[in-house]
Amino acid sequence: MPDSVQRSAAETDFDVVVVGAGFAGMYMLYRLRGLGMSARVYETGDGVGGTWYWNRYPGARCDVESVQYSYQFDKELEQEWTWSERYSPQPEILKYANHVADRYDLRKDIQFNTKVTSAVFNEAENAWTVTVDDGESSVVTARHVVMATGCLSSFNKPKFKGLDDFKGPIYHTGHWPHDGVDFTGMRVGVIGTGSSAIQSIPEIAKQAKHLTVFQRTANYTIPARNRELEEEFVKSVKADYQGLREKAKKMPSGYFFPFNPGSVLEVPEEEYRREYRKRWEIGGTGYLGAYGDLLVNTQANKTAAEFVKDMIRETVKDPEVAELLCPTNIIGCKRLCVDTDYYATYNLPHVKLVDVSKTPIKAITPDGLSHDGVEYEFDAIVLATGFDAMTGALFNIDIRGRGGEPLKEKWHGGPQTYLGLTTVGFPNMFTITGPGSPSVLTNMLPSIEQHVDFIADCLVYMRENGHAVIEPERQAELDWGKHVNEVADLSLRSTCASWYVGANVPGKPRVFMPYIGGFPRYVQECERVVENGYEGFALA
Repeated sequence: MPDSVQRSAAETDFDVVVVGAGFAGMYMLYRLRGLGMSARVYETGDGVGGTWYWNRYPGARCDVESVQYSYQFDKELEQEWTWSERYSPQPEILKYANHVADRYDLRKDIQFNTKVTSAVFNEAENAWTVTVDDGESSVVTARHVVMATGCLSSFNKPKFKGLDDFKGPIYHTGHWPHDGVDFTGMRVGVIGTGSSAIQSIPEIAKQAKHLTVFQRTANYTIPARNRELEEEFVKSVKADYQGLREKAKKMPSGYFFPFNPGSVLEVPEEEYRREYRKRWEIGGTGYLGAYGDLLVNTQANKTAAEFVKDMIRETVKDPEVAELLCPTNIIGCKRLCVDTDYYATYNLPHVKLVDVSKTPIKAITPDGLSHDGVEYEFDAIVLATGFDAMTGALFNIDIRGRGGEPLKEKWHGGPQTYLGLTTVGFPNMFTITGPGSPSVLTNMLPSIEQHVDFIADCLVYMRENGHAVIEPERQAELDWGKHVNEVADLSLRSTCASWYVGANVPGKPRVFMPYIGGFPRYVQECERVVENGYEGFALA
């Protein structure tokens, strides 16, 4: 170890162990190096990219415009990288992640093909003992652990009866084969109609001989209107990238799009339908920015929802299928999807939609699937059943804090955090974009950078002030949890059974996990905490 790197307390293998080499883990490593701290990143996969490493299903792409879904910590990086499409496809995002890893020579401190199986806090040493498995089990110690495990990295595999009996291949959109899948001439069954299904179904339909989609809950989706980016547009963005970033930071989502703060209830129907039509033609999640009260007023929300339903009925030729595809819940309470030709796909003669909302799928059979007295035969089945969001990846690791308390037990009734970054009883542990932070309700890249910068600045503060341990105070954690719940209750987003509340995972506590108060408000709160000497934290 270079002489310039000094350990602040008892000797450990590393100052910091980081779990995960997605965008969060890579930037965390970059910052730690800049602080002169020793760090090791452990990654289960054989490459960087996190969710974009695993999610390779057909049609996978980001739902945030490419020029904003990118790092902003290095102005040179912003200028040298050029996105090719309005919404980047998965291969291009993964290429970007690899470019970042190469540009900053990050791989030398990342250990791939290695799963972190446990992390246990040693109270005598004020350090973490981390067990990893790379084919052989080994143990390292670190002063701090940073969980960069991602919000959508633990895929949710349903426990259908007979799942292991199916004679053909079963694929999950969250764990797709890296060499792709050719469905040409196959009879394919897709279970689920969430975001990954909405993106993949039109692509699978292009190959499959016959495609049957099993839908429990219809979801709202807006046309992406994806396109190749014009050279002049790219030049204009790069000419004032800082201006775009500053505008984005003022948006609740941390993502800039035209937003009208006015009320839809104060304009005539002809006018608001004209506005919805315009946004439908523009495409993207900016649809919900048409009026400021769409996510706080049920009557206002209904106007936006009904327009989308009218568009479904206008697109889908079979009236019965169109009605099945019309959601019954509030628009925006589940993550709004963006798509390319999703609804039009159901006009194809070889595509069938089956409603399983009233009668669940009975079983997977050796030849296909059994539902409501009908036997469906398939050559392949695709599980588009989403993720065990926010907490799933953390619970896949045996994390134990003071007194050997498992994180699973502390969070058995739902996650408890301070700022979504820390939790009582687990000193020197940080969770990037953890439960209780804006995370999945925002553009993830700015949220990641804000969290990493908070952690990095905190470690500097500890080093400069001789602190070996940081842990949130119980009252601060309780107050933050109360605040997270209070702001959630103000929004319609918390009113339906979504993966935001863990509703897609049987037995998971129903708690609204992300912070809905908005990115700017959250940043202000973090800044206030720091300005007050890390208020709410116990430093020893």
